[in-house]
Amino acid sequence: MLRQIEGSRGVAEAVALCRPEVVCAYPISPQTHIVEALSAMVKSGELTPCEFVNVESEFGAMSVAIGASAAGARTYTATASQGLLYMAEALYNASGLGLPIVMTVANRAIGAPINIWNDHSDSMSQRDSGWIQLHAETNQEALDLHIQAFRIAEELSVPVIVCMDGFVLTHAVERLDVPAPDRVDAFLPCYEPRQALDPTEPVSIGAMVGPDAFTEVRYLAHAQHLRALELIPEVAAEFDAVFGRDSGGLVRPYRLDDAATVVVALGSVLGAVKDTVDGLRADGMRIGALGITTFRPFPSEAVRDALAGADRVVVLERSLAVGAGGVVSADVRAALAVPPPRLYTVIAGLGGRPVTEASLRELFTDAAADTLQPLTFLDLDTGLVDRELHRMRQHRRSGPTAENLLRDLDRTAAVTPSSG
Repeated sequence: MLRQIEGSRGVAEAVALCRPEVVCAYPISPQTHIVEALSAMVKSGELTPCEFVNVESEFGAMSVAIGASAAGARTYTATASQGLLYMAEALYNASGLGLPIVMTVANRAIGAPINIWNDHSDSMSQRDSGWIQLHAETNQEALDLHIQAFRIAEELSVPVIVCMDGFVLTHAVERLDVPAPDRVDAFLPCYEPRQALDPTEPVSIGAMVGPDAFTEVRYLAHAQHLRALELIPEVAAEFDAVFGRDSGGLVRPYRLDDAATVVVALGSVLGAVKDTVDGLRADGMRIGALGITTFRPFPSEAVRDALAGADRVVVLERSLAVGAGGVVSADVRAALAVPPPRLYTVIAGLGGRPVTEASLRELFTDAAADTLQPLTFLDLDTGLVDRELHRMRQHRRSGPTAENLLRDLDRTAAVTPSSG
């Protein structure tokens, strides 16, 4: 059914259609509207049988999810930013125990300084925690990926994160196709856990494992992720057959035929990238784009095949590995054939800074001319940076950087007490 609704509401309804038995969450923007909607469905009886658990923290939310999933319940939660970091210890427990929890991460920057806007710093920080990571380009894809995520998680007994860009998607109101319950029921079988705690057959889980078996435990977790590289395209193909939408999968090529320059990106920025590619194609540039939907496990073979004809690759990153550069770039570089094409890393949109078509057009034109630096910060205010670097060289106690920058921008109200 086509409806004009907020992205968060669409995701909440998709999760409800998957019939979770336990939903637990602690509110943190920009994911709050999702769990608010689910709590209202549970309270009204629209989503039943389901227990909605209010917890005291994000660590508590994941701890409840672990307990519920270990007991054999289909389990869901959501978080963002600092909240994801707060549950980091429990994230490793969930994946290490092989529990098929599904979680939404409404991507948001990590402080300090405080920033509530979108980038991918939060989910990228947990890329090696053992959770599958799926990244949505649109709200329709976010809705669809949640339905697929339960299927993938439960088939492999591995937890799955569905990432959607905070505010850009979560708070955008647009037309979404919300499927009928019977179609979701046909696609997603009743939950049959591969493991469940049973008082009649008591066992311990998460017990101490020494050097004699720990490597094998970790290897088997890795093997499940390798299986996911085969399962995810199969689930996406079946989803297309049932719902009539090509959604999910490993990667999404766009105008790659004869493309000499290929832009790699994740999430909602792909919309602006594709529009820019269209404009440059109209001007005669051989350029295309590659969206990565499945970031973990990383689809090295699919990426390598998609980029096989490229002379240069531009990886547009929504996070920064401080002191190193790009997070996604490292995986792309490792996936490429030897010798690889020229690869440029571009850090863009940190803390919600707009990534405009005008900036992308100039960036991609420079890339095609091979005039980019290996690491570029899109729309960096070099004057602002240079003033702070000069201040730091001149004064041992130069003060907090973020507040200094705000003063340079004449936003003193944000950093000085009110005199009123």
